[in-house]
Amino acid sequence: MKHLIFAAAVVVAAPAYADVKDAVENHALPAIDAFHTAATDLFEASIRDCLAEAMVDPYNAAYDAWMGMSHLQAGPVETGGRGLAIAFWPDKRGMVQRTVTRMVADQDPIVTNPDEFGEVSIAGRGLFALEYLLFDPELSIYQAGDYTCAMVRAISADMVTMAEEIQAEWTQDYGPSLINAGAEGNTRFLSPVEAQRAIYTSIVTGLEFTADQRLGRPLGTFDTPRPTRAEAWRSTRSLRNVELSLNALYDLAQEFADGPTPTMDAAFERAMNSVQKFGDPVFARVADPQGWFEADVMRQSIKQVEQAIATDIGEPLGIAAGFNSSDGD
Repeated sequence: MKHLIFAAAVVVAAPAYADVKDAVENHALPAIDAFHTAATDLFEASIRDCLAEAMVDPYNAAYDAWMGMSHLQAGPVETGGRGLAIAFWPDKRGMVQRTVTRMVADQDPIVTNPDEFGEVSIAGRGLFALEYLLFDPELSIYQAGDYTCAMVRAISADMVTMAEEIQAEWTQDYGPSLINAGAEGNTRFLSPVEAQRAIYTSIVTGLEFTADQRLGRPLGTFDTPRPTRAEAWRSTRSLRNVELSLNALYDLAQEFADGPTPTMDAAFERAMNSVQKFGDPVFARVADPQGWFEADVMRQSIKQVEQAIATDIGEPLGIAAGFNSSDGD
């Protein structure tokens, strides 16, 4: 990380310059490695003790690591629907609950076959299926020999597989193709500008997702707030995910910009201050008018970060965000 999070930047005249190499080597690859490590730790924890109370800490560690890279949606994360399989949210139709409940009720034997578990519906895989098993009052009371224990292990093993695939493809192909954009034989990124736009799009769409989904969904409308539509509310991670996402996006933006970004730094600091001031881990306070307004201030502050990034990075470079698979969610 080039700068401490939200530390004051020294403002000096500098040419517009985007450092794709630093963004890949100092942000993306370490974040992907951290997720692979945390997913492996989660699986190993499930082998030692699969009971819900023993799985909470490694689950949160894996989710924390995912938040460090969840904005890297293009390329290997998008391939094969891995990103959705790791974190199927927003779940607008309650598919996770239905899928997980059905699998447990039917004792679906696929949990004993790791080679086939990847064919399970994305609603029955990843962090949100695991959250339901570990934190739902009825499902989380399983014992060591129960079917649910086997399902916890199967989901954890499946995440290790996806983490390994993402890590290998980023390290061997996607990362180098970003760094060497425009080189002979690089058919993925035909020019350095295409690579710059890909990184910039990850930053902007990550911010949009946090503002429009992580905050927009529980906010609903002033007259009809929807706190239980918050991300990961069962595991009380809703506000934490906003904070971790902002930190990760700030780190990526700093690595990418490779120069002073005073407008962006100030905007990120305001956004983080609003997160810390809100203080409610599951957005239950949005049901109260004062809480709703404070959460909306948080959302607007993140929107202002988008504008600041355009000012400090996008406009000087002459680039804008391109299409992303999360558009239109």
